[in-house]
Order: sequence, then structure tokens, then C-alpha cells
Amino acid sequence: MIPETVKKIVKALDDKKGNDIKVIKIDELTVVADYFVLVTGNSNTHIRALGDEVEYQLEQEGLTPDHVEGRATGWVVMEYAGVIVHIFTEESRNYYNLERLWEDAAKVDITDILEA
Repeated sequence: MIPETVKKIVKALDDKKGNDIKVIKIDELTVVADYFVLVTGNSNTHIRALGDEVEYQLEQEGLTPDHVEGRATGWVVMEYAGVIVHIFTEESRNYYNLERLWEDAAKVDITDILEA
């Protein structure tokens, strides 16, 4: 079962036309977080818009980020109670390749969220 926070984050990213949204469940591999949400933006402006939309949508639900890093870079990281959102430029996403780094993590099917 996908937590509501993850669903809201995915929906917010999809609403702002985030590219290649992926969710991986990492709770069995680390204590850092339960989930990673990964998304690619088209530009630094798009990355900021994606982060702003996540913050706005979650604030409507009374949720604020525990931590935000990298607002002026090609990789923004936002943490929401066990869910870490990684918003990348394509170049940064390819360079850091978190999907490969965390390849043993369970991939979460978000098709239903994206089609809603």
C-alpha cells in the first residue's frame, strides 16, 4: 500500500509535468527513509516549479518539509517524514543515477496515481 504522502507528492509532480517519475521503497535497505521519489525537470526553473508545487500541495494537507536542500542547483532534495523527494535536471539524474545505486530497492507501481 502506497502512503498518502507519496501519492500526493507524485500527483503534484505529475500536475507540473515532471518527467520520468519513479518511486522506490528503500525502508528494508536503510534507516534514512522509507521511500525515494525521483523526478526530472526540464530546466532549473522547472525544478523550482516542481518543488514549489510539492510544497504547496502538501501544505494544503498540513504537511511541511522536514528539510529542503539545493534550491539553486540541478538537484533539489525535500524530506517529508520518511519520504525523500529528489528533483533533478536530466544531467544530474544521469550523473548520480540513484536508480542504479538503490537497484536492490523495491520499485513502486505508480501507474494508478499518474492516470488518476
